[in-house]
Amino acid sequence: MLDWSDDHQMMRAAVREFVEREVVPLRDELEHGSMPPYEVLRKYVRTFGIDDLARERYARELAGGPPFTTEERFERAVLTLLPMVELCRHCPGLVTAMGVSMNLAGNAIKKGTPEQRERWALPLLTMEKVGAWAITEPDSGSDAFGGMRSSAVRDGDEFVLNGSKTFITNGPYADTTVFICKLDDGVTAPRERRVLSFVLERGTPGFEQSPPLRKMGLHSSPTGQLFVTDVRVGIDRLIGGAAALGEGERAAKTAKSAADQQNARDAARATFASERASVAAMALGIIEQCLSVAVDYARNRVQFGKPIGEFQLIQAKLAGMEVARVNVQNMLFRYLETMRAGRSLSFAEASAIKLYSARAATEVALDAVQVLGGNGYMAEYHVEQLARDAKVLQIYAGTDELQTTAIAKDLLRG
Repeated sequence: MLDWSDDHQMMRAAVREFVEREVVPLRDELEHGSMPPYEVLRKYVRTFGIDDLARERYARELAGGPPFTTEERFERAVLTLLPMVELCRHCPGLVTAMGVSMNLAGNAIKKGTPEQRERWALPLLTMEKVGAWAITEPDSGSDAFGGMRSSAVRDGDEFVLNGSKTFITNGPYADTTVFICKLDDGVTAPRERRVLSFVLERGTPGFEQSPPLRKMGLHSSPTGQLFVTDVRVGIDRLIGGAAALGEGERAAKTAKSAADQQNARDAARATFASERASVAAMALGIIEQCLSVAVDYARNRVQFGKPIGEFQLIQAKLAGMEVARVNVQNMLFRYLETMRAGRSLSFAEASAIKLYSARAATEVALDAVQVLGGNGYMAEYHVEQLARDAKVLQIYAGTDELQTTAIAKDLLRG
């Protein structure tokens, strides 16, 4: 059975020490002030050499070096997920802000042309610049692609972009934004139009980034709206360039290659599983911290002449929290075990991990508030923040309702 190795535990202890030293003292300012999280994140990235590792991987891929082995991918996943657990014990928003910038935005551009990777992807992968990945719109949340209205109209060698986005992580502060829209050729029905992704930079004429939105939780992860009005861009800002439009000999060959299509499906499946595993890691951090605070409080809080931990109803809540911790940790291990074996989770399994982990984190955090009673409702004990932060796990990256439907459909498909 998979477990964290000694090296993993050493790395986890180092991250925990960093969080206690660099994050916890700033938590109130990140949570209730106007402090963006990016300098803290850059310090984290530099402290653990994540930026250097990103440069090494980039150079290896650019030079056409050997593909990463299964064991290398496994270790990279552990080194990504385990720190998430520690960061989410105190400040889950940091993980969201960093993940969107480095993974969603950075990796999206990394799939583009060599020039695009060098110009825009590498600075995001090293956290030198802040990235946003803009897909959600005011009228299309769960139906992100089908209901998308943002458009790109071709005008000679340029494209004219229009549209608006909302709930965009890092939106207010992003240096580089991946703007996802549909190609409007004036003929194809809106729901059937080709989806394209463009790179927009802060200060581009016609591109407006709103101030941070007020929200229930994840205050350390700035969220905003984006407005794109008659923004003119060249094909150099279309991720993938001409190949993304299906133009040119190389694009035609790619489109006809069964092997390339299968590789694309495998990559999409791996990305989907990775995203769900990240939610499980975030949930595990929230659960571990809530359980730790609740157990300590139950040992020391005296009511009716004895510690409240001696009351069976409190014991039942603590026991349920531990069950959730074990289950979520084992789901994370399940993901890592399949990766180490060179396989991917099924669509149903990945969705099940996300669904259960998100629910468990929310329920555990609320139970921790209940165990602490009035103190749990106050900011001093921290669990009220984690309860607010946990709720979004049931909403973003696919709502509980969509996960439930996805699981059932995949099972019925056989």
